[in-house]
Parts: sequence; C-alpha cells; structure tokens
Amino acid sequence: MPRPRCPRRIRGNPESAYFKPRGIPLIDLDEIILTIDEFEAIRLADFEGLYQEGAAEKMQISRQTFGRIVESAHKKIADVLVNGKALRIEGGIIKMASERKFKCYDCGHEWQVPHGTGRPNVCPKCGSKNIHRSEDDRGHARGNRQGGGSGQGRRGCGGMSRGDSGGDSGRGPGRGRGGV
Repeated sequence: MPRPRCPRRIRGNPESAYFKPRGIPLIDLDEIILTIDEFEAIRLADFEGLYQEGAAEKMQISRQTFGRIVESAHKKIADVLVNGKALRIEGGIIKMASERKFKCYDCGHEWQVPHGTGRPNVCPKCGSKNIHRSEDDRGHARGNRQGGGSGQGRRGCGGMSRGDSGGDSGRGPGRGRGGV
C-alpha cells in the first residue's frame, strides 16, 4: 500500500482554469487534467524562476517530490501543445497559504499574520519597525536566484523541519536547477 500524499502548499488558485486550442469545438478535443499542485510547481519553477530546492520549500515538500511534480506537469503541458488537446486545471492534494510570516531583525521574533490584514507596522514583542517577511515565506517575485545545496535533508508532511544530513546537494553553490 503506498504512503498517503502530503498536502502541497500553494499560493492560490489559477485565474484561468481551462485552456483549449482556438477554433476547435470542445466536443472534438481530448482533455488533460493538470492538478493545482502541478500548476503551482510550474508557476514557481518556470514563471518565478526559482530553483527546485527553493520552490520545494515554498510548497513544503521535498526537492525530489517537487522534481517529480514539475516533470509530470511538463509532460502534460507538452502533450496539450503538441497534440492540440484541452487543459483543465483542478484537483490535487493542496493547502492554501493562509498566513504570511514576518520576522523582527532586531529581536529575532517571528510571527504570522493572516492574508488580507495588511503589513504589520511594528514587532509585537519589542516594538521595532525593523520587520520584514520571513525568509522562508518570500519568493513571489523574481529575486536572488543563488540556488545551491543547503543540506536541509528530508522533509516530512509536518512542515519544513531542517534535517541533520549536514551535506549539500552535490552540485556546489549556485549550480543547476534540479536533479537532472
């Protein structure tokens, strides 16, 4: 019996959930289902330009699992484009990113704020204004693409715990986008 799948963290649902070739009636098309977690993997890796390790952290899954998800998504999208099929985006085992994480750079305190409540002005612990989004909650813009191995080890369903592997990805700092 296979292990149950961990829910994958996503930023939100896609704005459009259906695509089809122009000029072909829907009844004449085969349809491919792209799950929402596959859509999120494509968004993070191809649109945002994140390395697999950073994108996996955002989805709260292992880098290997992220690689499998993005590979599956690429095959489905290629099938749609090459063979003129329709694409529906739905399903998957997901959890929405419902809160944003902040960190005070003066006292080190970290806390979460629900989406839609605005950015906090001061640290709730020390009152400092030197606050920023937590490093593990950033990445919805094109930024620093350093990549490289941070030796975080295996991640479980329970969240982003740091592993004790102590090693790196074997590629050295800033090398490559994944395990191929």
